Amino acid sequence: MLTRAVLRLVVWMGYLPLFVLRALGTALGLLLYVLVTSRRRVVVTNLHLCFPQWSAAEVRAQTLRVFIHFTQSWLDRGWLWYGPARYTRKRLKLTGAIEELDGNAPTVIFLPHFVGLDAVGMALTQQTARRYTTIYTNQANVISDAWILHGRKRFGSMRLFGRVDGVKPIVEALRKGEPLILLPDMSFGTEDSLFVPFYGVPTATVPSLSRFAKLGRAKVVPILSRMTSYGYEIQVLPAWTDFPSGDLLADTALMNARLQDYIDTMPSQYYWVHKRFKDRPNGEKPPY
Repeated sequence: MLTRAVLRLVVWMGYLPLFVLRALGTALGLLLYVLVTSRRRVVVTNLHLCFPQWSAAEVRAQTLRVFIHFTQSWLDRGWLWYGPARYTRKRLKLTGAIEELDGNAPTVIFLPHFVGLDAVGMALTQQTARRYTTIYTNQANVISDAWILHGRKRFGSMRLFGRVDGVKPIVEALRKGEPLILLPDMSFGTEDSLFVPFYGVPTATVPSLSRFAKLGRAKVVPILSRMTSYGYEIQVLPAWTDFPSGDLLADTALMNARLQDYIDTMPSQYYWVHKRFKDRPNGEKPPY
């Protein structure tokens, strides 16, 4: 009952003017920053590791911004997933090399974990003509799981594969011209990962971007989401011309290097609440 009540409240708040919703997100983000000390330590640790040049005061300020942006983005899911379609049409601005999405060329979309990642799916499925696919991990709470699934498929042109479905159907859809939205910049354990630098720290990174691009004979198109005062800017970047190279380790390191460049333009909008460095090489102790 509590889960249903919270989700209904988020949907209801999605009808509020955006400036009011963002103000509520700011207040709730401040509260979470104060109360959720364990996750605050995770963000601080990540920022210290990735930005050693920052002072302690700057790390604290950026950590607070991370909590605010994270909370605002979650409240935004009310209008993204369940609000009137005119809201998403007005508040999601698709920019950049949009022509990369034209036609039926096999395409892997590299979508980093910025707070507005769900805005990307909404913009693509509402404003472009293609059918997209992505890989979905079921949530432990079946009510919130159904809520998320329904929201992400609201415009009818998104197909979600479960991890248990395996690689074959994903590659088949990719070769048929259904772009695969891939988010490989989280820690998924060491079994299928390579340790490559991320801000100079050896980091367990899945090489799926290179693998799917090779298997699907696909180009890789990065798409970035930036939270703005009017909603979100969804920036389509030109396809990488040198990827995949055939060297899995080099490709994965290159992905992380380019990800760093993207993060540097909006560091407080990246998903630093995740324990990115929890898996360590050679039995090293995690920093958290």
